[in-house]
Amino acid sequence: MYLLMAASIAGRAQTPSGAGSQAVANPVAQVRNARSWEFGPFVNWGTGVSSRSDFKFFWAGFQVGKILTPVVHAGIFSGQFEFAGNIMPLWQAYTPPPHEQVFNFTGQPFVAPVGGGTYRGVSITPVIFRWNFLTHSRRIQPWFQAAGGLIYTTHKFPPDILVPHGTPGGTSVFNFSPQGGVGLHYFLRPKRSIDLQVSGVHISSASLGDRNPGVNASIQVQVDYTFWK
Repeated sequence: MYLLMAASIAGRAQTPSGAGSQAVANPVAQVRNARSWEFGPFVNWGTGVSSRSDFKFFWAGFQVGKILTPVVHAGIFSGQFEFAGNIMPLWQAYTPPPHEQVFNFTGQPFVAPVGGGTYRGVSITPVIFRWNFLTHSRRIQPWFQAAGGLIYTTHKFPPDILVPHGTPGGTSVFNFSPQGGVGLHYFLRPKRSIDLQVSGVHISSASLGDRNPGVNASIQVQVDYTFWK
């Protein structure tokens, strides 16, 4: 009898330790099974492409997300759905300095002054739909996502023809940022990861201004430090 009681107590004492050892060995499975929350700061650097290749971007903010579903089995697309959002109190775009540019709106070319320089603002991305792929890796969790955000800048962005007061005319201080990208979490230890994300971001005012030159495409690289709970 005493031997059975001792074995039972020893088994109970070992269970938490075993669970802890499993979490240390496989932090990806730990957050997957717990459908964890994630949150943490990030920094982002980007560049425009094509006609906006001389535009550069630097953003920083905070992101939060929650894994909502159990694993959905769908072959190579097996994984879990996560909903997330972020806020960027630091949003900057670096554009060429003010200059003169040739335009051809009416069939006749003319030269007009165009604004430029550094643009500052804030941004919020309230809708991030993320799919976390099922993986056998213990450290790496890949994913892809689609998202939509709103940007406010202290001056109309992107720069356009200057109006008499010297500010860009025809664009807007409000722009939208539909985007999509891929990324991965690399777990340094249980409930802590470094994340790398590469996204394509389109910036457009949706014609809130008289003109909508926008930034048709930009490539953004983001690095996060993430806490899991």
